[in-house]
Amino acid sequence: MSSAEASKKKAANKTERKQAFFLKFSKLLEEFPKVIIANGDNVGSNQMQKIRIDLRGKGTMVMGKKTIMRKVIRGLGAEGKQNPWENVLPHVKGNIAFIFSKGDLSEIKKVVDSNKVQSAARAGAFAPNDVVVPAGNTGMEPTKTAFFQALQIPTKISKGQVEIISDVNLVKTGQKVGTSEAALLQMLNIKPFKYGLKLNTVFEDGALYDASVLSITTEDVLNKFRAGVSKIASVSLATGIPTMASVPHSIVRGFKNVIAVGLTTNISFPKLEEFKKMAASGPAHAPPKGGADKKEEKKEAPKKEEKKEEPVEDVDMGLSLFD
Repeated sequence: MSSAEASKKKAANKTERKQAFFLKFSKLLEEFPKVIIANGDNVGSNQMQKIRIDLRGKGTMVMGKKTIMRKVIRGLGAEGKQNPWENVLPHVKGNIAFIFSKGDLSEIKKVVDSNKVQSAARAGAFAPNDVVVPAGNTGMEPTKTAFFQALQIPTKISKGQVEIISDVNLVKTGQKVGTSEAALLQMLNIKPFKYGLKLNTVFEDGALYDASVLSITTEDVLNKFRAGVSKIASVSLATGIPTMASVPHSIVRGFKNVIAVGLTTNISFPKLEEFKKMAASGPAHAPPKGGADKKEEKKEAPKKEEKKEEPVEDVDMGLSLFD
């Protein structure tokens, strides 16, 4: 086969692959109502394959040419109707992956988060998290002291080896890793970063929102709701404006006041009689804190005082008469 024929065959195969991807991506957009757009920077092919395997039964991940993706998305809208997928177009940039799903997207997030690989710091990369060099013996020779001084890391020589005196925050989140920092971390055999798919945006039933929402649990929502209701009730009670949140508290307060008035007067009603019976029988079965104990203390206190006073008086009298 000549070189010209080989190049033609290669071009034909490339065209076929593009057409196949075009049809596949179109079908997925029509079939799935939910999609997560993720960034695949610093993710290797083996790691990507493992994520695909773990997503089976939960979702489908697709990576491909962004130009084809944009073309497919633009062609989804029917004439005269707005295409909701067009909101996704501004996010189709960089090394991205589309993860399609019909189920709970938080399950997709768990799979993605569990497939992160520990990696060394590379010069020029932006740190996804803070990098702290711990204090302790580095195992390096004293000739490396100048290297630590250049990075302003306090050290001392201990047992013929360089020892870092205190923890040092070498690189902060979002900061670019320098050549010296990367070299030091490599010498210390520290792999500070975990790389994996980074979930950026979620498109669900026409709505577009940040992927960080997937980290919110049902318990978080309930706690926020309870806190909001509590604040509304507090404001309502303070201002005297009744609301659904404050009315139960107002009823309880009013009932307590009615019971208090009824117990101190001759007024009686069925519910009050129950409280009177409880008040009458309560001390016999379960005395309130400080109730019966205080009475016993009062009874015992005079006895103790009498015991202390009587002997003193007798002794004084005896000494004064016979001496």
